[in-house]
Amino acid sequence: MVARKIIFLINPISGTRGKSSLKELITRRTKERHIDFDILPTNAEGKYDLLPTLIEREKVTDVVICGGDGTINAVAATLQGNPVRVGIIPMGSGNGLAFAAKIPKDPSKALDIVFTGKASPIDGFMINESFSCMLCGIGFDAQVAHSFAQQPTRGLQTYVRVTLRHFFSGKCWPFEIDLPTEKLHAEAFFISIANANQFGNHFTIAPRARLDDGLLDIVIVKKMNKLHTLLSVLRQVMGSRPKNILYFQTPTLRIVNRDLAPLHIDGDPQATAPEFNIRILPKIIQLIQP
Repeated sequence: MVARKIIFLINPISGTRGKSSLKELITRRTKERHIDFDILPTNAEGKYDLLPTLIEREKVTDVVICGGDGTINAVAATLQGNPVRVGIIPMGSGNGLAFAAKIPKDPSKALDIVFTGKASPIDGFMINESFSCMLCGIGFDAQVAHSFAQQPTRGLQTYVRVTLRHFFSGKCWPFEIDLPTEKLHAEAFFISIANANQFGNHFTIAPRARLDDGLLDIVIVKKMNKLHTLLSVLRQVMGSRPKNILYFQTPTLRIVNRDLAPLHIDGDPQATAPEFNIRILPKIIQLIQP
């Protein structure tokens, strides 16, 4: 067996927890297992172009991302197709990908999975020229992501407060959705394109989504009054099929976004576009899972 060499990437600003104790935990636990490792900071601009060269030069076998979904997405975008194993220690506000992969939030338990888990391939997808490993949204949830990114504090309480504010003031947008077999028109509160089954914080939005099934789960919350919107989304989260929510699976789709509804990718706000071409990338990342 090839000796392991792990790079731990720690995002110093993700989530709400301190990072010095995490470094101490990683150092102690990894030394106990006699595994070679380095601890490096994540890149504030999300640029990891030099990471594949470092992996090859240092014979790195594992890259462990200590951060949230946005950091994971930025690193995974660079590592897609690379045989290196990718681990997660969830340190973000939502941690949707980690929870979808059944990786616990407790750093020590997440480290156990890094040390003893098995790497298996998961899908990613492209939205225009941008990579996503978990979820992107157009409309309301993207409005929330843009506003949340501007807040002085992070965490679940801040996210809930921002979500409620935008929920009661939110609008709907017109969309045209082209699928391989049909074309849809919908005025919608939001559209979610999901590879994982949730927004984060165990809030399930696409109950049938799997990380490795070669399909995208599309959730379209159609225009309705706010009470019906809330009830319908709650039913969707609980696994029922509300009539004002469209839910289907597809490997590709095109969304025409004439009114320029906002966009997020894996929780990070992104520039929107009048048209989105979206396609699955099957089995593109080797994720360490329980």
